[in-house]
Amino acid sequence: MFNGWSHIVFADKWVLYLLPVLLLLALAWWYFLSAKNFPTIKFSDTNAFQKFGTPLKAILKKSSWVLRFLALASLIVALARPQTSFEEEKVTTEGIDIVIAIDVSTSMLAKDFKPNRLEAAKAEAGNFIDGRAHDRMGLVVFAGESFTQCPVTIDHNIIKNQLKEIKNGLLEDGTAIGMGLATSVQRLKESEAKSKVVILMTDGVNNKGLIDPMTASDIAMQFGVRVYTIGVGTNGKAMTPVAMTMDGQLMFDYADVQIDEKLLKEIAQKTGGQYFRATDNKRLKDIYAQIDKLERTKIEVSAYERKTEKFHAFALIAALLVGLDILLRYLFLRSLP
Repeated sequence: MFNGWSHIVFADKWVLYLLPVLLLLALAWWYFLSAKNFPTIKFSDTNAFQKFGTPLKAILKKSSWVLRFLALASLIVALARPQTSFEEEKVTTEGIDIVIAIDVSTSMLAKDFKPNRLEAAKAEAGNFIDGRAHDRMGLVVFAGESFTQCPVTIDHNIIKNQLKEIKNGLLEDGTAIGMGLATSVQRLKESEAKSKVVILMTDGVNNKGLIDPMTASDIAMQFGVRVYTIGVGTNGKAMTPVAMTMDGQLMFDYADVQIDEKLLKEIAQKTGGQYFRATDNKRLKDIYAQIDKLERTKIEVSAYERKTEKFHAFALIAALLVGLDILLRYLFLRSLP
């Protein structure tokens, strides 16, 4: 009878204010019965009490008012209309499939970002992934060639773990922008998402790869993939790897930052995306925030509330208590003439 009472509410809460009034009346009545002085007569034995019945009968007779009090209390609760309320939300998402393509060429170790361009790019990509709970994400890395670091998936823990593994030296050195974009589009071409996006970050000029960047952008446009391009690097010169010692240590020196902004703008424009220039960590963070606003997942939340009347239980208790009081008064406590 009391299953599912964890979300109890009352439709007419004001009726419950009658409970403390009833309690005060009951205490007043109890005090009246306790304080009332009845005349007493002393007897030498208890034979004279036999006509008043057994002690149990006397107790029941004096306490029958308790049943009426409980019956009235149950009736008041029933009149307040207790209900169980269940709220349910149905979330419908129109997700976006996003591939982040990161340049891992040696120049991405330049120190105009803290600690370097590559680590800054990974950090902001991670923050971006954290904010896209309803989207499927994937990772592509490229240098002189490209490969898929993580296929498109909704499991963001896998993506974050794969993002940590990205480092320079995984691929032949160079900058194959066309290959990086083509591999990213390959990961999205079978997607059924309403929106398909590539975020491509590079700090250089296309100088390697079997696929021309504009050819890759044509393929992206064909499959409805929107490309946001980000040029990573300060204006002017930056402390950049320029050589390697015999023991494999990189040597740094100031070198001109060369980014093919014209190419990156053309790719973005052709595919319906935008081009951004990140000159430091803060600007890169702001760019990701801007892309996040431009590519928002459509989320529809439908709320349902179901209420079930539960006053029947209290009404039944009140009826049973009244019935018990009647039985006591007219059967067990009945006085014979």
